[in-house]
Parts: sequence; structure tokens; C-alpha cells
Amino acid sequence: MTSLWLDRPGLPASDPLPVGERLDDLVIGAGLTGLTTALLLARAGRRVAVIEARTVGAVTTGNTTAKLSLLQGTKLSSILRKQSHAVAQAYVDANLEGQQWLVRFCADHDVPVQTRDAITYAAEIHQVEEARNEHDAARSLGLDVRWHDQLDLPFTNHGGAVLADQYQFDPLDVLTALASQVREHGGTIHEGHRVVSASKTGLPTVHLDDGTELTASEVILATGTPILDRGLYFAKLEPLRSYALAFDFATTPMPMSLSAGQPSRSIRDVPRADGTTKLMIGGSGHTVGRTRSEASHVDELREWTARYFPGAAETHVWSAQDYQSHDGIPYVGALPRGGGRFHVATGFDKWGMTNAVAAARNLTASLLGEPVSWSKPMARRITRPQGAAKIAELNLSVGAYLAKGLVTAELKDVPDSPPEGAGVVGRDGLLPTGVSTVDGQTCAVRALCTHLGGVLKWNDQEKSWDCPLHGSRFTPDGEVLEGPATRPLRTS
Repeated sequence: MTSLWLDRPGLPASDPLPVGERLDDLVIGAGLTGLTTALLLARAGRRVAVIEARTVGAVTTGNTTAKLSLLQGTKLSSILRKQSHAVAQAYVDANLEGQQWLVRFCADHDVPVQTRDAITYAAEIHQVEEARNEHDAARSLGLDVRWHDQLDLPFTNHGGAVLADQYQFDPLDVLTALASQVREHGGTIHEGHRVVSASKTGLPTVHLDDGTELTASEVILATGTPILDRGLYFAKLEPLRSYALAFDFATTPMPMSLSAGQPSRSIRDVPRADGTTKLMIGGSGHTVGRTRSEASHVDELREWTARYFPGAAETHVWSAQDYQSHDGIPYVGALPRGGGRFHVATGFDKWGMTNAVAAARNLTASLLGEPVSWSKPMARRITRPQGAAKIAELNLSVGAYLAKGLVTAELKDVPDSPPEGAGVVGRDGLLPTGVSTVDGQTCAVRALCTHLGGVLKWNDQEKSWDCPLHGSRFTPDGEVLEGPATRPLRTS
């Protein structure tokens, strides 16, 4: 399950921890949001350190489809159903600034970028209305989209909206360049250190999993979903998992296409440094931990690709996790109950290439006393009835899965050794136990999420324990992979 982007040597190395040093800013998370934020602050002459639990780009940024586009599926029409036109316009303005900043950065640092049309297309006749609604929403927000009743694409479609001159790239090329620039401006990057908690008495202090403490004037959480619960963002975000495959396939440059409905299909070409071009197919998303079989979603993408791109030879398969806010607008700003010194960026809803940079611009401009013009309308958004209903729906489903998980665990027996690649949750005494066998290694863990106690589900595609409540994920032996959880599972 290594992504096409992460399958490379020579990623940025880690620096020694700045123990005992006085930091201006501590950025948690070394994806696109974290490294862009760190660079902007370091350029301003501040002492900045980036803490990453795994490696640079290991989570969302290293697993994205890397489309730098202002046409984002049916995103804009969805926002307009839940927010005012002013808020939606601020979202577009923020994404435009994020896009253009990143394009300029890539040009300045020799990062290859390809220009492509972006398309939201109707895969079925019943999706035409959704695609047309997105066309109308985008035009009302100043984007020069065009409607085509039929698109020249190598798969079935019923027309769609087209926005010319958008961009795509290899996200690890971008992260490598950002990391280099962070260091050139005096910042440091520290991999393999997980933040498990933080305190706000005096200056913010974060506590790492090895007991180390680091202090800074400001702390920025750039971790996909916040790893501190003070803002209760876990109750306002839906964790989503989607899949991508790369293929060897002789193709000319093609538009970045995304279907308007479900099951989603995302298509782009991927030029490589050796002169070849790969085909990338993504989609088939679902809420984390709430599907019968993750592997079945990957099989759907394989079958679809074989139908429309016969002869394509699979080289990589992977998945990504993203978080959707209740109204589609990211949460960016001061963390509630953080004393004004903790800051957060989350809820990019699969469109992190533009939103990550916009969030970094927003956060750093605020910290440097020069807020951007579009930040106020987004910060003042009002939770309308449809948004409130979405929050209620999220939390009702969490309650339902909590109850369902406990009942399911009670009814199952725990085998001594499940079949290779399998995992089973059942009762072993009073609490659920998860037993898995991967690569011949059988592990038994307490199958309760260390965040809020959800009963975990075995992910048959990625061989992980996934929480259906708020999206935390763990390795077979219980180490944290991602999500709001910061502590490993207990072993049984």
C-alpha cells in the first residue's frame, strides 16, 4: 500500500530535536499544510520547528491525487446549499490564492507542474443535474467554467463542466522543495516523534511519546484532524477514506476528471521523470471503518479501469484519509480553549492542495498581524439548519456504530490465529480483543480505540485496525497510524 508518490528514495532526513531551545512556532505535521506554514513563518525570521509522527508526507499529502484545481467535483454547489454566497466566494478566493502561491513556488524551485483542464462530469444520466448545478455555482462565483453536452473522454459520460488551465504535480516533489526551503530559512524538521498531549500553562508545551517536552510561543496543529480534543472537531468532522491506483498505460495528456456522483471516479495522467506517463484512477470513497470490505472498493476501481483502459498494468495501489466539515468549509484559526496560542487547520474534504496553502497563508498572516481579506467571511460563517442537521447526523451515526460495535464484539469468538491477512474482533473476558495475522505474525490487541473507546474494525485492504467513530487507525500490533488518537492500543 505504498503510493506512487512515496515510492522513491532520498526523502528529506530528520533533524535532532530542539530540546531546551526557545521556539517561536512549533508546527505539528509535515504535510503540505505544515511545511508551507513553517516556511512562511521561517521566512518572517521566526524560529520554527516541525514535528512529524511518521515521515514527511506519510499521511494525506503523500497519498493524494494531487490536483491543484478550483473546480472541485461538486464542492461549490454543496457549499452554496449550506452557506451564504459571501462565504462561498471567500472559499474560492482562498483557494485561488493557495493555488497561485503554490504554482509560483514550484516555478521558483524547479518543481515540475502540468497544466490541465479540470472536469466535473456526469457518469450517469441522473448525474447531469448535479454537474450542471456545479457549473452554475462556479460561474456565480467568478470561475470561467464551460458546459459541454458531450466530453471527449475515453469513458462513458453525459457531459460536464470544464475549467481550463488548472494544475497537477507530484506532491512529494513539492514537499521535498518545501522542506529544503524551511531549513534554508533556519527551520528544522523532526520525523518519528508523535505528540501525545499538550499543556497551555505559561507558554504552550507539547509532550512527545518518548517523554520529551518542547515549548514554543505558538503551536500549529496541521495533522489532518486535530490531535487535541479541546475544539471538539472530531464531533464536526467526517473521516473519509478513498482509494487510488496507478497503471502503466500509453496515454497522451488528459484532463483531470472527476465524476459528479457516486461511486466517484477520479482520473488523471502522471508524467514521470523518465519520460513515461502513468494513468491514475481514484475514488470509491466511504466513511472510515464503515464498509463491509475495503478491498472490494479497490476491486471496483480495477474493474472500471479494465473496462475503459484495457491493457493497463497496475503498478501501485494505495488509499488516503480526508476529513469533511459539516458545511464543506475548512476550520482554520485559533483552537478553542487553547489560550490563543494553539492554532488549527482541518476539514479540507479531499481538496488539500489548494486548501492547505490557503490555510497556511491564513494562519501565518494572522500570527504576523496581517490577516488576509478572505479570512473574515469564512470565520464568520453561520451554521445553518442544513449544517446543523449534518452535525447531528454525524454524531447519531457515531452513537449507532458504538452500540453496534459492542454487540458485534460480544457475539464473535476470538480465534487463536486468523487466516493470513485477516483480523477478527471478539470477546476475551470483559473487553473486545482484536486478533490478526499479517506476514505470518499473529498479534492480539485490545480492540478499543484509545481516543474515545470505539470498537475497531479490521481493514482487509490495508491490514489495519480502523475506528468507525472518528477515523483513528492502528497497525496490526497497535501503533497509531492516523486520526485523533495519539496513544497505541493495549496488547492482549
